[in-house]
Amino acid sequence: MRGLYLITVFPKTLTRFIIKKGKQKLSMKMKSVIIFAFALASIALTVGLFSCDRIVSVVSDGEMPQMMGEEIPIGVVVALTGQHAEPYGFPMQRGFELAREEINSLGGVTLTFITVDDRSTAEGAKEAVQHLVNQGVPAIVGLAISTHLKAAAPIAQENRVIAFSSVSSAAGLSGIGNFIFRTSLATNISIPSGVMVTQQKIGYQKVATIYDEIDVYARSSNEVLETVLEANGIEILTQETFKTGDTDFSEQLTHIMAVEPDALFISALSQEIAQIVGQTSEVGFPETLRVIAPDLTMDEVQKAGDGAEGTIGFIGWSSISDAPGNQTFIANYRAKYGIEPEPWAAQSYVTLHVLANAIKIAQSADSTAIRDALAETKDFPTILGDFSFNPDGDALYDQIVLVVKDGEFQVLE
Repeated sequence: MRGLYLITVFPKTLTRFIIKKGKQKLSMKMKSVIIFAFALASIALTVGLFSCDRIVSVVSDGEMPQMMGEEIPIGVVVALTGQHAEPYGFPMQRGFELAREEINSLGGVTLTFITVDDRSTAEGAKEAVQHLVNQGVPAIVGLAISTHLKAAAPIAQENRVIAFSSVSSAAGLSGIGNFIFRTSLATNISIPSGVMVTQQKIGYQKVATIYDEIDVYARSSNEVLETVLEANGIEILTQETFKTGDTDFSEQLTHIMAVEPDALFISALSQEIAQIVGQTSEVGFPETLRVIAPDLTMDEVQKAGDGAEGTIGFIGWSSISDAPGNQTFIANYRAKYGIEPEPWAAQSYVTLHVLANAIKIAQSADSTAIRDALAETKDFPTILGDFSFNPDGDALYDQIVLVVKDGEFQVLE
């Protein structure tokens, strides 16, 4: 019978009788009990050897491992307060919760959440991960911001706890350790593909970039852009910078417009993306100057207003995707929350489904067993498309290049 585990426990009471070395006489009745017990154990062992894939022996004093029939606690680190709560934390939390309800209803694994607010800070993320490690969770999901993941992931790695980010995408962060995984396409994966598609369709030869010099993701995005653009013979006329929290970008945008590039690449987090895109129309960007924001979402498009028209994004998930299950996910999300799903909700939804699949394969709540199963994930069907991990723990699937037309996303033609 495949999958059967034989757990053998040698009773202390029986052991104590055997080690008496004959100093005390055993009654005939007790001798019969001992002989019968040994015979029964021998039969069970023989049957187990022929019918089981493997045998696990434990001692009666040790702690039993957490079994699949129990609820498995999963740590969730999201921003519930601070600047990242509205654009990232709340959508992520909604995506995780919808996925958890579906997973638990299907049976095979039951997940519970221990949710901790990272307060939209790197220090908060570190404290949250340490708290969850102390709680004994095998895996932590969330950790949206690359700056936060870079600070907190070493804590999870050191304690052999899975840190599975649903949003972070700065290049190289999964290399922190073999317990670190990510759902977003890393910048060194998404940007080369996005540049290839947009350059072919738009034909730009001279570009400008603007990026947040403080944020880890933004710096990574711009560094990859610089490498890829130069490798493709595309001239970078200027690289403008700003700092997280800035709100006025008119000086940088005016300078960009003056050097007359064919396209502008924006590397920033949600708040700054919306403001930069919105201000392009205020400074008088011509229609011929195409604006490209790799992680553009509909939330930023709506906040940017008229300035978003014609803006291009490299996007992992879209409501117009025909990936199996995507439209069902959208309908269920609308029914539960009364709003349209956001990309970060979709990616968090996928994150938990990928994790639950690994737990089912591992048939264990042990973090190392789950980690091993995660690493072997290949062509797993999700609403992002067929999902795999590369050897570094970064996700692989087909991204979509979209353009804003009449205030809505369309596939770039």
